[in-house]
Amino acid sequence: MITLKTPREIEKMAATGRFVARTLAELAQAAEPGVNLLDLERRARKRVEQAGAVSCYWDYAPSFGRGPFRNVICLSVNDAVLHGLPHDYTLRDGDLLSLDFAVSIDGWVADAAVSVAVGTAAEQDARLIASTRAALDAAVAAAVPGARIGDVSAAIGAVAAAQGYPVNTQFGGHGLGRTMHEDPHVPNTGRAGRGYQLRPGLTLAIEPWWSAACGDLATDPDGWTLRIADGSHGAHTEHTVAITEDGPRVLTLPE
Repeated sequence: MITLKTPREIEKMAATGRFVARTLAELAQAAEPGVNLLDLERRARKRVEQAGAVSCYWDYAPSFGRGPFRNVICLSVNDAVLHGLPHDYTLRDGDLLSLDFAVSIDGWVADAAVSVAVGTAAEQDARLIASTRAALDAAVAAAVPGARIGDVSAAIGAVAAAQGYPVNTQFGGHGLGRTMHEDPHVPNTGRAGRGYQLRPGLTLAIEPWWSAACGDLATDPDGWTLRIADGSHGAHTEHTVAITEDGPRVLTLPE
């Protein structure tokens, strides 16, 4: 079921979104060579506690994971691209790190993700990260009242196709609000003019992700971490976006 939010409810989601954005920016800046993933997890937990927030990941147990998830952030390194389970790994110069973070504050959720190079960025990784950011910008621009989900998906897919990146449609964006995952599903490629019509009050997590060479995924023995099947690096960028009368509004931006 798709639930439209009132302007007041969107403001509450925006407050959550600002916290999510601040926390991701802090953690991304802290992700330097020599830093352990568990240190980033501990820092994220501290910020969640200080804000009186509730992690959307803690105790999360969907059918595709080996639940319950007992961390507050997903940290995916190099060929890991989604649902990375924080573990005892020390970041190295040249690693590609994706951070995915979602919380609820006062009952309203925001969800965002960033990918960053640790230390010195490989040229191929920098292009990959930039491509997901460009796709997200294109998707947000397409998320106007009267457009359809297919228009958003097609905008993402067009960037991937133009830059030669394969797209996996198994995981993509989604509605959110009171919970982290609501209808509708937002694939990372699609046909313009198809699907649910966007209306003011709709809130979406839009999240382009892909790898340099392969669209297939493999699951780690931890039951959560999804890796690119051929070992190529992956990148993931995400914002929470509200459809308003004035157009799309990104809710996961810092002040």
